[in-house]
Amino acid sequence: MRIGIALVALAGLLCGCAMQSSGEAAQGISERAIASAYIPLSGSEDFLLEGHGAAVVIAPGIAVTNAHNANLLPNGTDVIGTSHDFDLLFFRTRNMSPPPIGEPSPTERIVAYGQGSGGDLRKAIGVVKWRLAPVLPRCPKCPEQKAFAYEANAGAGFSGGPVIDAQTGALLGITFGYNDEENGGIEKLMYAYDLKTVLGELARLENGGKSTP
Repeated sequence: MRIGIALVALAGLLCGCAMQSSGEAAQGISERAIASAYIPLSGSEDFLLEGHGAAVVIAPGIAVTNAHNANLLPNGTDVIGTSHDFDLLFFRTRNMSPPPIGEPSPTERIVAYGQGSGGDLRKAIGVVKWRLAPVLPRCPKCPEQKAFAYEANAGAGFSGGPVIDAQTGALLGITFGYNDEENGGIEKLMYAYDLKTVLGELARLENGGKSTP
């Protein structure tokens, strides 16, 4: 469980308080369906720092980001709810076009998108390492979280951003945390929720399921 312990301690750093951007600069998102579904987020994290993250449209008029990105949402955002068991927050958007979705598999090449420390678009190219990775529960009575892990030069600012299949452009997951103790090099071990988990949580909230206080 060392993975989960490290991840829980670092998950909040993904909002974008790092002094240096992760990934590489991107002029745009080449995958058209992802480009129309991608929503950059920025806002004040405290009195001195501005945070950056992302959100993605996953259903007509509905987007998802991380619950720890709540302070990056514009004032007046119509929040549907936040998951009790997962680091997910759902809100309404004018964008009505969700991208096609897929399922991650080990060794699959991926592209992740996020925002840099200056609010610029960033991308990271990597590979899925684990299909199922245990992550510590969000609360004492919450179930163990299930996520997939990918290796990439991502990090702060990729919070809530999409992870896509590099070959098909399908949306595979939503990044929510990382563990940089596993790798001594540039690439980090990133964690993301797959779309089955994300859409399942959305359905549960829409059906009156419990959300976080």
